This record gives sequence, C-alpha cells and structure tokens, in this order.
Amino acid sequence: MKQGIVYFVGAGPGHPGLITLHGVECLRRADVVLYDYLANSRTLSHARAGAELICLGRHGRADIWSQPSINEELVRRATAGECVVRLKGGDPMIFGRAAEEISAVAAAEIPFEVVPGVTAATAAGAFAGVTVTDREHASAVALVTGHEQLGKPESLLDYQSLATFPGTLVIYMGVQTGPSWSQALVEAGKPADTPVLVVRRVSRPDQMTFQTTLSDLVSKLQETKVRPPVVFFVGEAARRKPGFDWFSRLPLLNTRIVVTRPRQQAEQMVSRLSELGANAMLQPAISISDPSDWKPVDDAIQQLSSFDYLVFSSANGVHYFLRRLLSLGADVRRLANAKLAVIGPRTGDALGEYHLRADVQPVLYRAEALADALVSDAKGKRLLLLRASRGREVLAERLSEAGGIVQQVVAYQSDDVRVLDTEVQR
Repeated sequence: MKQGIVYFVGAGPGHPGLITLHGVECLRRADVVLYDYLANSRTLSHARAGAELICLGRHGRADIWSQPSINEELVRRATAGECVVRLKGGDPMIFGRAAEEISAVAAAEIPFEVVPGVTAATAAGAFAGVTVTDREHASAVALVTGHEQLGKPESLLDYQSLATFPGTLVIYMGVQTGPSWSQALVEAGKPADTPVLVVRRVSRPDQMTFQTTLSDLVSKLQETKVRPPVVFFVGEAARRKPGFDWFSRLPLLNTRIVVTRPRQQAEQMVSRLSELGANAMLQPAISISDPSDWKPVDDAIQQLSSFDYLVFSSANGVHYFLRRLLSLGADVRRLANAKLAVIGPRTGDALGEYHLRADVQPVLYRAEALADALVSDAKGKRLLLLRASRGREVLAERLSEAGGIVQQVVAYQSDDVRVLDTEVQR
C-alpha cells in the first residue's frame, strides 16, 4: 500500500488567484480534497480529474461537519494510503483551527505538510485600499480573534494592552461579538472616534466595505445587517487614503456572469471577466469528452497517407485527433502527405500548438465558407473530416457533391449538460 499524506493548504481569502503555486501542486496530486465553503470553487479546478471533492458544509446549515469528524476523516483517508488535501480559507495557521487537525494527524504518525496561504488581513488591506502598516500611524499589526473558544473560564484577550497597542488591530470573526469587543476597547481607553474599516467577503466580486468608528460600530452593523465573513481594521491606518481603493473601481464589480463554454475552453474567458471584477460562474452548456469508440479514429490514423486533405471543423477536433495520434506512438510526420484545412483562426491556432500550419482557412468562420474554399479542388480527392459526435452535415454533403471522396470520423463526443452546477443554483 502506498504511503498516505495530508497537505494542509491555504486557499486564500476568496480570489482564486491568491492560492500559492505549491498549493496548486498539492491539489494536482490529491486523491481527495476536503474543503471549507469559503474556498473559491474555481480553486478546486486545479484538482486532477477523478479526485474526490468533499465540502465540509456551510455555517448555519445542518450539513456542516463537526471538528472531530473532520479529524477522523483526515486520519482515515491518509491511513488508507490516499493523498489528502485539507483546503482551508485564508491561511491554515491563522484562526483556521489547524492545531486540532494537525494534532490528530501527527498522533496517527501520518506524514503531513502545511502550505501557507494569504490571510484575510493582508488581502483585505490590499483589496480595500488600506496600508495595514503606516510609517506615521502603525508600526505594528495585531491579529485578534473576535470569537474565542466556547467554554473558556475567562477571555485571554488583554483589552488594556490592545487599547494602547501602537498600530493596527485586525479583528477576525467579530460580527456577532462586535458590541462586546468594541465596548471593551473603549472602556480600556481606546478613543471612541478611532477609525474602523469593515471589509466583508474579502477579494470577492461582492466585497463590501464601509468606514465607521468604534462608537458607531454597533449601530452601523445593525443598519447594514452585515454577515460573516468579515474582518475589521481598527486604528488610524484604517482611515482610507483617497485613490487607494482600486478594487471598487473595477467595471464589472457586483456583476454575475454565467459562462456556458465547455469547461476545457472556458478558463481564459472566466479569468478575464474576473480581472474586470465580475463574479464569473462556469456552467457549461455542453461537455466535451473522448469518443465512445476510438477504433474509427485509430483506423483513420493507420490510413493517413491515403488522404489528400484533413479537415478540422473545431479546435476540439484538432486536440482530440492529434493527442490520439501521439498516444499511439506516432508523430506529426504522419500528416506529411495531406493538406490541412480549418474552419477558422481558433482552429488554426490549435494546429499551431502542434507546430502545424493550415493550408486552407476561409475568411468567414462557417462550414459553408470552408466548403466553398475546398470544392474547387475536391473532385477525386480523399478528404478526412474530423468532427464532433453531432453537428451539421453541410460540409460533407457539399464536398461529396463536388466529387470528393469523403470520410467522416468522430474525434470527440459532444453532449448536453443537463444538471446545473451547485454554485450557479445558489
């Protein structure tokens, strides 16, 4: 049996690009990923195909896993020889209850590694336009929990020291306890007019921020009905400087956009929309996969020297056909006798990834235009059409009518997606 291992990986505060490269590497190795609901679902796209993805539930819902259950599952999976990623929001070692989970894994003598993440304090400063440290006002930062463990005989927070702390206080998990910690700071000597910046859902498209003071915090929380996850900046550095809030100026902020392209082809569009501030959600309308039977493709590969043209009607056809060619131990020299025709520039670019160039590419990206470009040379020629499992027949019909000897091969399967992704349903 192979040796199991547990990676405790910080997913960052919400933006999918804030996970570390090593965190991505761990996800690609994982057999199973146990993730917090605060981890962006796009981060999970780094997991390898076939990895089991288990959400540990959302706060306020009945399906949330208990901490002992999480500990037991980590040990059980790793003991069975699996590579386990425990994906946590933010940084595992900062208010992430990592100590309890690491203790369980270490006690079972299971190898583990901790991969740090971007914590909410540093991300909120960057995405809300606050310099958490400031040469004039804040030479230190204190990360403070606003929600201590239940059952403690007394608070371990020293509000006298926090009230005189020479820098910025960053309060985590402090929404419900806002009245108590803000009052305790004032009673300990913190000026009531001390600036407080409230940042909810840090780095996400629906990030919300507002400025208040310690004395007005409670009424402001009641007015806005703000809910977790929230971090609070307390101190002079929390007073935002004009022009520093770059994130709120993104043109598509607070806009939800559903991208319906196949999963393999959507990442570039989703990433670009996200860069503009949109909540870009992937809901493929079709799924692309291997053909149900590779034999027709394999037979065509064996006969490649007999074809005058290879005709690709999509980039998917290029990738699936040429990857199959390479997987059989052949290479692109097998295409030497044939001219290559493509329906448009994206399909031509796909050929370019294999260091091939199209001989025929129409100006208009339509099957009719590709047929028009080929019919004058089709008579008596053998043409291999690499296509999807479904689609229009116009290209094959036109080339056959022009005297071409047409053979069609299904290079990939195209199916409708009939189930909505859970993120889109919410």
